[in-house]
Amino acid sequence: MSVPSFHPDVAEQHLRVDIDDWDDVYVVGDVHGCLPALERLVDRLDPSEDDLVVFVGDLVRKGPDSKGVVDYVRERDNFLTVRGNNEEKLIRGTKEIDALTDDDLEWISNLPVAITWDGAIVVHGGIHPEKPLSEHDIDALENTRAMNPGDSYDGPFWFEHYEGPERVFFGHTVMAHPAVFEHAMGLDTGAVYGGALTAYDLRADELVAVESEVTHESRKDSKILEPRQPALV
Repeated sequence: MSVPSFHPDVAEQHLRVDIDDWDDVYVVGDVHGCLPALERLVDRLDPSEDDLVVFVGDLVRKGPDSKGVVDYVRERDNFLTVRGNNEEKLIRGTKEIDALTDDDLEWISNLPVAITWDGAIVVHGGIHPEKPLSEHDIDALENTRAMNPGDSYDGPFWFEHYEGPERVFFGHTVMAHPAVFEHAMGLDTGAVYGGALTAYDLRADELVAVESEVTHESRKDSKILEPRQPALV
């Protein structure tokens, strides 16, 4: 299958992987500094060094231990992540996390905006179905949520109308439960807001989640989406 055609700014920050090189493959939702939840989820998944774990971005901010999460992911060669809008804020200097070192920030700045394999794209935000992928710059891939100009939680949402061809794994939009569609899967189930940290087991076609034990930040119900009944579970 051909490699997707990205915007020039994204093409330079795109990582292509061959999942045939890995035994099991897992895609994990937004961690937001929730290290204990991440540790419990990884314990559940129990990946070996021959398994690939891919994150949809927003490892950092809002939760209490961004440094711990960054270290945890950096230490494992088989853990990959795209960068989300919260990593982008650190790169652009609009937000700071004192615990992160210059070396951490350099690592974050070198994270890909998109990770792909045959038939799949991992980005943080999403892909607007009415625009070619090649017209999605970094901000678009990190922040797309709704199909209205404000990207609000009022909808309609891009993933309800996106028809591929690749299946997009994404975070950014907080869900009461995973949004599972034929060509899109939303995995941000609000771990930092007292929800769950969710992973998708690609080989088994199963969702795996651990409930948060702590609510680190409050969020209005109107900003936790109830996606329509998943098409696939």
